[in-house]
Amino acid sequence: MAEQEDLQAELERLRAENETLKTRATRELRLQVSQKGGVSLYGIRRFPITFYADEWDRILGMANEVRAFIRENESSLKRK
Repeated sequence: MAEQEDLQAELERLRAENETLKTRATRELRLQVSQKGGVSLYGIRRFPITFYADEWDRILGMANEVRAFIRENESSLKRK
């Protein structure tokens, strides 16, 4: 009986730990230098989004255009 209670307690602990990890993974964005010298963004999708620094500069330079495009096409776009 004690073994059953120990197993149940361990299962509950693992479930709580799993929830914590899932919550942290979906909220936490982080940057990292990739092995090939790119800048990888973690936390958006299952795998990182990686561009070289000059590519990020070009993308970030278009920030206002991207925001305007999203506003103009809001009715066609999906959100998670």
